[in-house]
Amino acid sequence: MRKRELCAAALAAALLTGCTGGGGENGTTTRTASPGQATAAAGLEDAYTRIVAAALPSVVQINTDQGEGSGVVYDADGHIVTNAHVVAGARTFQVVPSSGGNPLNARLVGSFNAGDLAVVKVDGANLPPATFGDSAQLKVGQIVLAMGSPLGLSGSVTNGIVSATGRTVTGRRQGSFPGATISDAVQTNAAINPGNSGGALVTLNNEVVGIPTLAAGTGEGSPAPGIGFAIPSNTVRTIAPQLISSGKVTSSGRAALNVTIAQTFNITTGEPGGVAVVSVAEGGAADAADLRKGDVITEVNGRATPTTTALAEVLAGLNVGQTVPVKIRRDGAEQTVQVKLGELPGG
Repeated sequence: MRKRELCAAALAAALLTGCTGGGGENGTTTRTASPGQATAAAGLEDAYTRIVAAALPSVVQINTDQGEGSGVVYDADGHIVTNAHVVAGARTFQVVPSSGGNPLNARLVGSFNAGDLAVVKVDGANLPPATFGDSAQLKVGQIVLAMGSPLGLSGSVTNGIVSATGRTVTGRRQGSFPGATISDAVQTNAAINPGNSGGALVTLNNEVVGIPTLAAGTGEGSPAPGIGFAIPSNTVRTIAPQLISSGKVTSSGRAALNVTIAQTFNITTGEPGGVAVVSVAEGGAADAADLRKGDVITEVNGRATPTTTALAEVLAGLNVGQTVPVKIRRDGAEQTVQVKLGELPGG
């Protein structure tokens, strides 16, 4: 064999050895986990099974005449937190415990569409309430489990991590649900599928830190794997008691301009051209700043607002009572006004 052929043969042998591991019988190597690795894996597995056993009984499936979703038992009185889009437009409600059994009749207590939260109630069911944690303490990389009823499969669990916190995301209109912008959302790569909405995002400390609400989509409309969002538990702990107490939200804690708006478009390009003021609430933030019907809002606090969604997302990151510059177009001329932000109505 010539020298070049010998070199080629030696290289091929080296490449094959690298692929198979080399060094063992028949050119293969059997690798076993070290005692430390095996112990760590067993410990994590034990944590998973322990938390699922503790938390899953507080997660239910919600069936309505409009569809299905999930919910989390909020208190010992049978109040169950879910997404507003799960119950929107529905007239009948039934709850199925994660352990199965006969459906339990429920009634709607109240909805807060702007935050995509709602509460339903089951009487006399003795469902165990979940423990809601402090979502402000979440760390990126923390392990979480998503529990719910994806595709109607009650009591399903997926695992992942906290991918990010403090996101502002907007959910689309769905039937009777007008859509919502969620501030401080928890991003996770735990799988969130249709039916998971309203379920629980749970830490290994058995604390619910979020309500899985929506999954990201690509520009083509297909789901983006590994990118899901949950309403933070601190928002739930603010909104749910108000719904339970009065059936509505009396203090949303969300900044607003206190106007009714509509989308505008550039007549030449067809591109979004800002947000038109349709009406101004008397005594509200915009009224105090002399915003008027017909004004077009193009920027808030230095961020462009070409669409109603963009405006909602900007406002979601601001505070009630904060004074911000608002750029508008009025009678073809641009001007900037200072607006002391009001509160988003919760009724």
